[in-house]
Amino acid sequence: MKAAVTQVGASVDEVKRDSFAWPFTTPLYAGSALNPVNSSIIATAMVPIAADLNVSVGSTAVLVSSLYLASAVAQPTAGKLAEVLGPRRIFLSGIVLVLLGGLVGGFGQNLAMLTVARVLIGVGTSAAFPCAMVMIRRRAQDAGLDAPPGGVLGGLAIAGMATAAIGPPIGGLLVGVAGWRWAFLINIPITVIALVMAVRWLPEDPPLDRADSGLRNVADRIDLLGILGFATSMTALVVFLTGLPDLDWIALVVFVVAAAPTVVWELRTSAPFFDFRGLAANGALARTYLRQALTLLGVYSVMYGMTQWMEAAHGFSTVQAGLLLLPMGAVSALLSSPLARRNLVRGPLVVAALSMLVGSAGIMLLTSTSPAIVIVLVSLIFGVTSAATTVGNQTALYLSAPADQIGTASGLFRTFGYLGTITSSVNGSIVFRDGASDQGLHSLGLVLVAAGVAVLLLTVLDRRLMRRGRNRQTGTINTPHTSEQPTKENHT
Repeated sequence: MKAAVTQVGASVDEVKRDSFAWPFTTPLYAGSALNPVNSSIIATAMVPIAADLNVSVGSTAVLVSSLYLASAVAQPTAGKLAEVLGPRRIFLSGIVLVLLGGLVGGFGQNLAMLTVARVLIGVGTSAAFPCAMVMIRRRAQDAGLDAPPGGVLGGLAIAGMATAAIGPPIGGLLVGVAGWRWAFLINIPITVIALVMAVRWLPEDPPLDRADSGLRNVADRIDLLGILGFATSMTALVVFLTGLPDLDWIALVVFVVAAAPTVVWELRTSAPFFDFRGLAANGALARTYLRQALTLLGVYSVMYGMTQWMEAAHGFSTVQAGLLLLPMGAVSALLSSPLARRNLVRGPLVVAALSMLVGSAGIMLLTSTSPAIVIVLVSLIFGVTSAATTVGNQTALYLSAPADQIGTASGLFRTFGYLGTITSSVNGSIVFRDGASDQGLHSLGLVLVAAGVAVLLLTVLDRRLMRRGRNRQTGTINTPHTSEQPTKENHT
């Protein structure tokens, strides 16, 4: 019988407090923050890297795309491995890879070594979020909690999204004071601390049977062929997207040639890595992925596109541009936790869509003569978008994904987010192809208005979005069924 049932008289708050104490959650938050910080911290180091290594600034773009590509492929792979081999083992392995990437990058002597370092960091940081979701879901089930542990998911939301906004100012300070190598070396002290906390505080995985741990058995259980097909397809797709507006026909052909047999294989295999049939049957989860991709398209367009425009058209320095966007991350962090604690889904997602529309309209009104405070106010609106979409979609993911597939589903959730991020970079290169001008910024705002409308429609027309929370009077959970088998719809 569930722990929450056996603890007669214990409130849900007490069960959550005992099950999700800070020693358990702290290493999960620390690990989940590594990926977004590393995604954005490199932005301020690209020009110094190019100058020091005597390469063009354009060639250093591979340091951004390599991490995105590695992360897009590695996130669901790490989730699948966590389901099969144990989340703690994969979590620790990921941290070790990040540590290695920090060393390779910090002492790298050429662009190739730095690219290898970024791939290692991308793969390593990708393990944290899906592994955290697996551990949280299992602990919630052991505690008898049918509703999501909102406060814990809120902490993940802060670590996973809000921290991305602090990357540019942190990177600007590190590069300005200590040099570009510290954009890599900063991972060393952080990962050592995270590794110590994880080894000491995270619960050990059950021992693996010798038969289950054999290479062939593991390859079958994780669907190695499906992973390889997915990796090849995603790599080709990302290469094609990052090459736009120029058409890379070779990448497109590779994508089609790799994707077609992969889809056929996944439809036929008994334990697919990418469960197309399950995703088609689980419309709520598919719509969650789409909302996440479209909304992050808007958020990262602001982080990258507006930064580029502020530096080129408005004349701000790299550090100034990063500091102007810092309040955006602060607002996102401040709102994420209280929103997540209430386990709301539909309400935050409506707010995310509406704020994205308002912020996008604001972008279309900015000019190179706009005061800095106006730019900050527009970015603050997207801070609301960031918090609301991360919390709402993350809770929707928790509720929609089957418990035994939460790792893979969480990884795919992040993969779709990276597709939105990559698309934002593509949009920026298209609208600013003739330079980061006011006209290009307004074109970017128009694209984001269209994306905001799509997010709003995906939200208000989705009858499966539900609000599950606690009974305000008794403090007990008012949803007796488990999240992976919803039995009744309820709207916020």
